[in-house]
Amino acid sequence: MKRLETVMILREEDKTEIRKKLSGLDKSVRLLFFTQQLAGTCQFCFETEQLLKQVVELSDKLAMETKNFITDNADVAAYEIEQIPATVVRGEKDFGIRFYGIPSGYEFASFLETLMLVSKNESGLSPETKEKVKSIDKPMKIKVFVTPTCPYCPRAAITSVQLAMENQHITTDILEITEFPHLAQKHSVMGVPKVIINETHGFEGALPESLFVEHVINVAKGNPKQV
Repeated sequence: MKRLETVMILREEDKTEIRKKLSGLDKSVRLLFFTQQLAGTCQFCFETEQLLKQVVELSDKLAMETKNFITDNADVAAYEIEQIPATVVRGEKDFGIRFYGIPSGYEFASFLETLMLVSKNESGLSPETKEKVKSIDKPMKIKVFVTPTCPYCPRAAITSVQLAMENQHITTDILEITEFPHLAQKHSVMGVPKVIINETHGFEGALPESLFVEHVINVAKGNPKQV
C-alpha cells in the first residue's frame, strides 16, 4: 500500500491479503467517516475516504457512512469528533474508538486489527488486565499519537483499543500526528508512540499490556506516578 499525495490506492495483492484477513470478521462493523468537502479545509479527507471505501468493498460485514463535519452537527456532537478526517469504528455498540487521520503504513495494520476485535466484541485482554480494568468507574480518554512509519505504534494503539472495548468509561483516539501538528506541539510529542491519558499524564513507547494498564489505573486513582 502506498501513501500518495492524490489518492490512496490498494494494490490487487493488498486487496487479496486484506480480503483474506477480513474473512475472519464475525459480526458487522460500521464505519462513520467525518469529512469536509471544501477544498483546502482537510488535507487528507479525500484520500482517507477513498481508502475506507476500498476496504469496505472487501467484506460484506463492513458498512460505511459519510458525515459532514460542518453540517452534521448532531453526529459530530454525539460522537465527540474534534477534528477531521475522523473515523469511528463501531460494532454492536460504540466503544469510543476513533481514528484521526489516514490509517496508512503501520497504522493500517492497527486499523484492520481494530476491525477484527470490534467484530468479535471481545477485547482479547488477559484475565488479569480485565479484572484490573473493572475498577475504573470514571471517564478516561486515551490518546495515542502515531505515524505511518512507526513499527512500534500498532502495539500501543491496539492496547488502547482493547481497553476501550473492555470498559465503557474508557475511550481512545488514535491520531496520525503529522496531520495534526498543533496537537504534537500541545502535547510535546517528540517521539511515537506517545500516549496521553486524560490530558494530564503521558508516556512514550509501546509498553507491555500490564504496564500500560498501570498508567491508566494510576491516573484513574488520581495518582499518575511513573511505573
